[in-house]
Amino acid sequence: MRGNIGQLMKQAQQMQENMRRMQEQLGSIEVEGQAGSGAIKVVMTCKHEVRRVTIDPALGAEDREMLEDLLIAAFNDAARKVEETVSEKMGGMTAGLGLPAGFKLPF
Repeated sequence: MRGNIGQLMKQAQQMQENMRRMQEQLGSIEVEGQAGSGAIKVVMTCKHEVRRVTIDPALGAEDREMLEDLLIAAFNDAARKVEETVSEKMGGMTAGLGLPAGFKLPF
């Protein structure tokens, strides 16, 4: 019995260290969200930090409302890609845990 608990504790500590390393790594992974066929681009880290916003000069500033809508779409696209990337990276780490569907780590 004691050996099982010791083994579980060792596995938990190893998983915690792996999670810490993964969190650090996610801060350096960048994804790009786009809108308007690439006229607006948003580069974001997997920690949801925006690094760059690029607006094609051909868009002009005449239609400010359209520009705002395209920016929102590009940010949302980047955020969706962040979630996909994080799920992909974390999936291997949590594969053997038997977590219920929809359960996300880190908490």
